[in-house]
Amino acid sequence: MASISGKDPYAALRYKEFNIFLCMRFAFVFARTMQFIVIEWEVYKLTKDPLSLGVIGLMEVIPAVTLSLYAGHVVDQKEKKSLLMKCILGFSFISAGLFLLTWPKFVSDLPQQWILYGIYSLVFFGGIVRAFLGPSLFSMFSLIVPKKIYPNAATWNSSIYQLAAVLGPALAGFSIHWIGVHWSMLLIFGFSLIAVIALTRIPKKPILNPKLGEPVLKSLKEGVKFVINTKIILGVISLDMIAVLFGGAVALLPVFAQDILKVGPEGFGVLRAAPAIGSVLIMFTSAYFPLNKKAGIKLLAAIFGFGLSIIIFGLSTYFLVSVFALFLSGMTDGVSMIIRQTILQLKTPDHMRGRVSSVNSMFISSSNELGAFESGLTAKIMGTVTAVVFGGSMTVLTVLVTGFISPTFRRLDLQKDIDAHEANDQ
Repeated sequence: MASISGKDPYAALRYKEFNIFLCMRFAFVFARTMQFIVIEWEVYKLTKDPLSLGVIGLMEVIPAVTLSLYAGHVVDQKEKKSLLMKCILGFSFISAGLFLLTWPKFVSDLPQQWILYGIYSLVFFGGIVRAFLGPSLFSMFSLIVPKKIYPNAATWNSSIYQLAAVLGPALAGFSIHWIGVHWSMLLIFGFSLIAVIALTRIPKKPILNPKLGEPVLKSLKEGVKFVINTKIILGVISLDMIAVLFGGAVALLPVFAQDILKVGPEGFGVLRAAPAIGSVLIMFTSAYFPLNKKAGIKLLAAIFGFGLSIIIFGLSTYFLVSVFALFLSGMTDGVSMIIRQTILQLKTPDHMRGRVSSVNSMFISSSNELGAFESGLTAKIMGTVTAVVFGGSMTVLTVLVTGFISPTFRRLDLQKDIDAHEANDQ
């Protein structure tokens, strides 16, 4: 039988539930990325302090990291659809709160500092939601499609994510200009409700964990031990964590848009969307040209290119050059994302997906917010341009060191795992 994952670029899309899952994911990611941009713009407008942009990330990452391991345990013990529904409804509540905090009639008598603290508080609550969201999505994904098409499904899943991440920030920039921050938040709330409606069309899934009722500490210990002992998963998580931590230039885009490039909210939307456009193009291409062979070398090259593009962006004083550099960063990050997601899906047992995803969230997803804080702090100390160049340089250095000391990583090839899954299904 022909290789489904290698010969059919639409293999995953032939499953109805997966298409519904993609619709739900698109609506939610669109709302979430748009909301983050609107919050960034409003906070910087209120404070004119780049460190405040880092505080946004810090407010979200504190609860996300603190609760991450426990969230993974809960996800492995509970039904996935119900947990995911609670997460999306929680996000909708946050959007409604931000709608009120950006309503001039509602906040006209409130001190600016109170408004700022209110926004930070809702972002903090969003971190709690996020702790459970990542493991729930990761676990549900694996219950919708068979293992033999995980790579193809991961490609489409990542592509839809990035497509939403293109349109969300782009619309955020334009909607701030057209209808203002307040009504932009109402639009975000509407997209979160679309995600809720889509999720209702997916039936509940079975719980595959054979150790239901297992004590929390024992469960968490087993999950962490698995990640540590599975060297390829640990290596991928560690490499990307450092790259994202030091390559978080996107968090400083409001500073570049308003003070360096001086391109206003429309230009800000373009800058914010440029990386995601690059990711979308590379991801749709990879559906036809899979990245499974020599995946280790491709992953190292992608993250190395990401670091170089961040350096170019930091040094640029021309809008088009900055957009192109961010576009390249998105292309290289897209390659990295597909390979990382494929590794995690192929190497993680079904009954441990929540816990492995939670560990991944602690060191990868949360490093986006830590990277935002690092960028804000270094911008405060070094200056904005120097901070971005420093971050890109550290990313390049990390890749060079990893490639030199880890020949196993360089030799990583995922095609053998995929062929094994297809052989088992025949």
